[in-house]
Amino acid sequence: MRRWAGAALALLLAGLPAAAQDYPTRPITLIVPFPAGGGVDAVARIVAQKLSAALGQQVVIDNRGGAGGVIGTRAAVKAAPDGYTLVMAHTGTTSINPTLYANPGYDPRKDFTPIGLISSTPIVIMTHPTFPAKTLGELIALAKKSPGTLNVGTPPMGTGGYLAAELFKATAGIDVTTVLYKGTAPLTNDLLGNQVPVGFNVLAPAMGNLQAGNLRAMAVLGPARSSLLPDVPTAAESGLPGFEAMLHYGLLAPAGTPKPIVARLNAELRKLLDSPDVKERIFADGGDPYESTPEEYAADIDREEAKWSVLIKKLGLRVE
Repeated sequence: MRRWAGAALALLLAGLPAAAQDYPTRPITLIVPFPAGGGVDAVARIVAQKLSAALGQQVVIDNRGGAGGVIGTRAAVKAAPDGYTLVMAHTGTTSINPTLYANPGYDPRKDFTPIGLISSTPIVIMTHPTFPAKTLGELIALAKKSPGTLNVGTPPMGTGGYLAAELFKATAGIDVTTVLYKGTAPLTNDLLGNQVPVGFNVLAPAMGNLQAGNLRAMAVLGPARSSLLPDVPTAAESGLPGFEAMLHYGLLAPAGTPKPIVARLNAELRKLLDSPDVKERIFADGGDPYESTPEEYAADIDREEAKWSVLIKKLGLRVE
């Protein structure tokens, strides 16, 4: 199957117009709308390194964090649609922000052209090792015992981690204080220092500390247990059926980017995602490779937006 997929990609590349085969002739900027060291940044750097080698031009990471990914994503809208500026996207920027923010400054359907999905990863509820609650049930009981006193850390407003925490509060019927961080890396640092006892975080910035016992994973918010954390139950197994929060990562280009260039980038992206070392690196960061066509990525954005927009409106969440 893998041999057939490789041959198909080779035929696709050979059939592209000369303009796409010559592309790129200079470095490419990959805007990452989150701080360095976080989960989105980790996935972006895996892709940037491999795309640089495949395309013969450097793919340069440009971290532009802030406002839950709005600032960096908005900046990408202004770039020329020539394939030399791409943006790292995930569920928060494509399927949450358009409903959450009164004026995000971009429309993922109108302002961007999907290139392809990269990977998916679950949100994980993690705690400092000294936190008294060991299970999700114990956490809920603790929160109900002292309403409003428990601090729960999340990445910025608009991210999957933030919305997962809000969904948890609504589903479990608890009152906790949400502490917002600029990114997943700062959140991880404060979890390690016990400045915040509980966090809704992705695995990438915390995996080493989880494996070393410096942090403790309480529940995985995916449909199944993580292969890296086989002893950690899902939320459903912990008594909250249907409570899931996954992030999907992908690449976008400004709307109007020539179709041959989009096809070339998609072909290279799918090719690198099929390589064993990339799969291993994505697995190591707690994710799963997730190949797609541009059309399949567009459909994924629509599905995720339908899911999260309902929750956002139900909770009355709005950022002006």
